[in-house]
Amino acid sequence: MKKIKIITMIVLIILITMVSFFGVYTQVQNRMENQVRDYALDMDLDGARYVRLSVNKESTDVIKDADGNEVETDEEMTDEQLSENGYTKESVPNNSEDVLTVENYDKTKKIISERLKSQGAGEYEISVDNETGDILVQIPENENTDSLVSNINTIGNFEIIDADTKEVLMDNNDIKLVNVMYGSSSSTSSGTTVYMNIEFNKEGTKKLENISNTYVESDEDTSNTTADNTTTDNTTTDNTTADNTTTDNTTSEENTTETTKKEITLKIDDEEIMTTSFDEPIENGKLQLSMGSSTTDVDTLQDNISQASSIASVLDSGKLPIQYDMISNEYILSDITNTHIEYLAIAIGIVLLIGFVILIIRYKVNGLLSAIAFIGLISLYLLVIRYTNVSVSIQGIIGIIVTIILNYIFINKILATIKKSEDNKKLGTIKEGIKESYKEFFMKLIPICISVIVFCFINWTTISSFGMVMFWGIALIALYNYLITATMLKVKAEK
Repeated sequence: MKKIKIITMIVLIILITMVSFFGVYTQVQNRMENQVRDYALDMDLDGARYVRLSVNKESTDVIKDADGNEVETDEEMTDEQLSENGYTKESVPNNSEDVLTVENYDKTKKIISERLKSQGAGEYEISVDNETGDILVQIPENENTDSLVSNINTIGNFEIIDADTKEVLMDNNDIKLVNVMYGSSSSTSSGTTVYMNIEFNKEGTKKLENISNTYVESDEDTSNTTADNTTTDNTTTDNTTADNTTTDNTTSEENTTETTKKEITLKIDDEEIMTTSFDEPIENGKLQLSMGSSTTDVDTLQDNISQASSIASVLDSGKLPIQYDMISNEYILSDITNTHIEYLAIAIGIVLLIGFVILIIRYKVNGLLSAIAFIGLISLYLLVIRYTNVSVSIQGIIGIIVTIILNYIFINKILATIKKSEDNKKLGTIKEGIKESYKEFFMKLIPICISVIVFCFINWTTISSFGMVMFWGIALIALYNYLITATMLKVKAEK
């Protein structure tokens, strides 16, 4: 029975090792795909998308009237037409000299960081040249990268204007926060609608209430009076008798209703999002805009959510103080290739093999069982890293190596304690020896454990990667060796 227990655990270890190192393949259409999740690699191992932004140095022609007010026109006006209307044309830089400051460069960096973070970019790096203002953004390459990149240099100029007079009624300064909401209507057949929820600050709330009271659809009654006049019909007969038909004047009144509208236009970066009026006053300071129509199609719904989230992240992060141009957008591979990682894995394997041989020579059967259990721990460890979405960086690989070393030290300590227990009965039973090994080893690890937990919460991927890898490693050393390694050794000792 005891032999069956050990064999069962060894078979389980072999299965875990096969899954971890070789995978589980199933047929998908005409190809075989590994169903075991791949590693989430950090940018220093997997490469990254490099996006370079440069300060816009262009100018825009602006037409102004005699009072110096900007004139909006959709047509290109000749010099003669400008002169006739008393207009002048000025070339105005898109970025004036007074906005090109280190403070605004840093503010731009912060806004871009907030946009990336709000859209779920767990890892990114942003560097700024304080002399030129140029910005370099590094983002991991995945299915969301293109969406993240598309909003990096969007200015995010938000305006609510009068549709007729073009007067700016509200802008970015009135926004408190922007998020995305979605829900189903009362009729399940119409599906789900996605909303962009704009919540305004105290001053913005007052403005929105005034606007929603002013820009409404109203009905105006008008009355039209019409007259139906029948002219006199005079008929003369041969007998000189006159048949006089008196005039018939009929008057009718028709009531008509004329609808008038005062509308506002919502614009983002001078692009009109919608023109509308309000049905009722908005007093809570929240404006909900539907993004697309209600749908039951999952892909369409996801597109609506993605579009709304993209706009929301731009508005919620604030307006860029400087206009930037994207001068490059390219994926650059890491200097560390798969070949380098394979060489490292082979080197670690050779060192481990030597370590296993030493264990077997020193502790015989116990050493062999511990070596087998050790292989199982490494296999399970690599699976845990993959399925807990730990981003593996160079520092993370160092964490894996440190974990393997710690486990070897721990196993060697347990085996040494068991050997002493067998040689000197005064040291107690094997169970007590294992318990004492746990207590002594993990008491020494307390400072390391505290540091590892702190590293997990640091918002720097390279450090957090090391922390997370070490956290799961130490947890597995404690749990796995108690359930598997110690059990195998105790079962063997009870033979």
